Amino acid sequence: MEQLIQQLINGLSLGSIYALIALGYTMVYGIINLINFAHGDVYMLGAFIGFGLITILKMSFLSALLISMVSCAIIGMVIERVAYKPIRKSSRIAALITAISVSLFLEYGTMYFVKPESRAFPQVLDNKTIELFGGKFMVSSIDIWIVVITVVLMVVLQYVIHKTKMGKAMRAVAMDSEAAQYMGISIDKTISFTFAIGSALAGAAGVLVGVYYNSINPLMGVMPGLKAFVAAVIGGIGVIPGAMFGGYFLGMTETMVSAYGGSLYKDAVAFAILIVVLLIKPNGLFGKNVKEKV
Repeated sequence: MEQLIQQLINGLSLGSIYALIALGYTMVYGIINLINFAHGDVYMLGAFIGFGLITILKMSFLSALLISMVSCAIIGMVIERVAYKPIRKSSRIAALITAISVSLFLEYGTMYFVKPESRAFPQVLDNKTIELFGGKFMVSSIDIWIVVITVVLMVVLQYVIHKTKMGKAMRAVAMDSEAAQYMGISIDKTISFTFAIGSALAGAAGVLVGVYYNSINPLMGVMPGLKAFVAAVIGGIGVIPGAMFGGYFLGMTETMVSAYGGSLYKDAVAFAILIVVLLIKPNGLFGKNVKEKV
């Protein structure tokens, strides 16, 4: 039992990262029903921006984190304006192909400028081991940083969505975009703001991953992006609490699978869980059944 609890504690940091990325997926889908497969690559850009700020400009961890979030928010808005806005009324397959194209452009464009080699992320936080409950459980200080920053960002996100004017506009557009437009809400501004918030969270996750794994590369966003998408679908795509739950659930599950000797199969387990959830509850654990009128 102690080993089980220890692995759950270890999975909190990985789950926090998945949850931050999954929030971007679920927010964009909730607003415009688009699966933004380039979202994982925005997370990769956040890691490289943080890397440059820390190594070249010698910034502190928190300063690099905030600037990376702002930079990724701007990148997200540019992607939405240039790539997604022109095909907003097109078919879903056109939007899907565009998202994949943007993803490949970001990956190989970054690879062209920074080369494909992995880079060692600087150790900007002291990695101390902290004992809990008289030494029964162990947790690193970096894990605590990641969980605390993630919780703070999630609380801020909930405040923005439920207490601000733009957050109310986001909820209105997600519920009925045409009715929201008749009420004077700017659809374009709301969508851009949604992309900005989601991309900022992905940028934060990128910096946290750099600190956690001490290594970054231009293709680092592919698998975490897919897993964050899995987390969003497990929780219920378009449902923010579902994305949070899915991220933590997937992170803890992967950590436990690796700890019990199945590290080679942790990716397969993640996608197997997705298949099971879709078979049992296609709309996700927190999703609601929506009936379409013919």
